[in-house]
Parts: sequence; structure tokens; C-alpha cells
Amino acid sequence: MSATRIFSGIQPTGDLHLGNYFGAVRNWVALQEGAADTIYCVVDYHAITGGIDADVLPERALQLAGDLVACGIDPERSILFVQSHVPEHTELAWVFNAFAAFGDLSRMTQFKDKSGRAKHVSSGLFTYPVLQAADILLYLSDGVPVGEDQSQHLELTRSIARRFNQVVGEDYFPDVQTLLTEGKRIMSLADPERKMSKSLGDKHYVGLMEPPKRIAKKIRSAVTDAGGEARDELSPGVANLVGLLRLAGEHAAADQYAEEAKRGDLLYGHLKVAVADAVVAMLEPFQERRAQLSNADLRDLLADGASRASAIAKPVMEDVRRLIGVGARSINR
Repeated sequence: MSATRIFSGIQPTGDLHLGNYFGAVRNWVALQEGAADTIYCVVDYHAITGGIDADVLPERALQLAGDLVACGIDPERSILFVQSHVPEHTELAWVFNAFAAFGDLSRMTQFKDKSGRAKHVSSGLFTYPVLQAADILLYLSDGVPVGEDQSQHLELTRSIARRFNQVVGEDYFPDVQTLLTEGKRIMSLADPERKMSKSLGDKHYVGLMEPPKRIAKKIRSAVTDAGGEARDELSPGVANLVGLLRLAGEHAAADQYAEEAKRGDLLYGHLKVAVADAVVAMLEPFQERRAQLSNADLRDLLADGASRASAIAKPVMEDVRRLIGVGARSINR
């Protein structure tokens, strides 16, 4: 079965970086070419589970929306909006709390990982997957593009939908498909054993909108290995750089440098220059499009996106209220 409506969301944590782009956003852009409706959401309510900064969050949401459009998300072909602009998300999440099993939430590996590193573990972090299920099912979405690390959350979404349907006696919510993406896991430039992330620090990632000179400097400083000897497998640092070169479209050059590394005669400076040049060239049209988008333009397109999203969400939420027996219409019927 192929999906007819696809939903995906991303947290506004600042500039998009290469890991975000190759891991998810590039696939989102490609999905617009298919027959399914595509809905993309800046999930600002999810972002507050990591802490509150009321001055920064709206700016980051606007910035992220601009980066997504610059990367190729087309507001004419897709619905692009901010989660908090459609209040039905949080209302449905509260309803779904009655259908989510505590044991299932307790087994979420991402909660275990994040709670183990946090001084303050909020209940919002624990129920995060319930809001995620509401995000998806509010639009009766039947396909979600995710990496393998999110598969467990999608299974919970299916479990909530099935229990809801069973309790109300109606096959209302669809059985959501996990559309495993071919997005690549991009590693940190400074620590290639760890996934690229802004939380690790500035030297660990390449932002899509960073100036070319800064991008080149970061890539020139990337960790590789001692070199000088033949090996069967590429070291993590070299593999990461060769992978970036291939993802940026330079397949032949990537193959060449990989072979040189295995023979033990790779000149790392040459590899880093090639990667920097390829990445800068790939990002140039994104940066040009981003420069043309004003904040006023972005606010207008997000308002339009929220209006289009609400046109789907409101009737669904009305149905949910009726099916569980709450709301004015349930009392007055």
C-alpha cells in the first residue's frame, strides 16, 4: 500500500545543518514529487521539552521555516506550518493520553537516553511520543518518513490509533506506514564516532547557511586519522568526509579518495579541499534562495500553511470529540 498523505515534523533548534539535510530534509523535498499529499510541520511544542526560551523560540521557528523553503520545500505543493498555530495538536494529544499505555511509553529508548542525561526530567519528555502521534493522526496521515531511530515512536502511533478505533467501535484513524528513509547518518567533523549535532558545539557541524569561508575552515579542521598505511576499511573520519563528498554529488572523486585511503597514500588536505568545494557549491543555491526570503514573506506563508492545516485538523478534532463523547456538540446532539 502506498501512502496518500505524508506528515513529518522537525524541531526548531536553530540553523539546519548537513546532518538534518541529508538525514531528512532532502527526502522531504523528493517526496513532494509523488502522488501523496505532503504536510511538514515546525514542531515548537516538542522543542519546549528541552527547556523554555520565549524570546528565542519564535525566531528559531521562523528561521527554520525559511531554511526549509530554501532547501526546496514548496509551500504551493506542501503544507508548511508551525505546530502551535494549530491548537488541535495539543487537544488531540490530551485525548491520546487516555489511549497510550504507560508501559509502552516507559520502554521508549529515546526517553531513556535523554532522561539519563537531563538534570530535570519533565513529564513532557515522557509523553513526547503521544504528542507526536497526535501530530501525525490529526491529518489522518498514513505515511511518515523517518529514520530507524524513530521507528519505535511510529509503532506507538499505530498502537494508539488501533486502541482508539477499537474503543470507539469505528475504523477512524489509519494504520500509519513507516516510510524508512534513505537519509544518511552524518557524523561530527570533530568526533566522527558521534552523530552531527549542534549540541556538541560549533566545530562539530556545518550549518546550511554558514558563510563559505567558515564551512571550508570547519572541513579543513575535520578529524581524520594518522594515515600512511594500507587498510581494508576507512577510518570513521575519512569515511565521513568521503560520504559527504558523495552526497554532494561528487561520486567519482569520492571513489577515488576512498581507494587512495585504502592504499595508504591519501593526501588528506586534497580530500578536505574537495569536500569543502563540493559542499559550498551544493549549498550556494540554498543560500541564495534564503537571502531572498524576508521575515514578512515567511510569516505570510506560515499563516497560509496554518490555515490549510486547520481546514483538515478542525473536522478531525470534531469527529474525535463526538466519538469519545465530549464537547458542546456531544451534549447538544
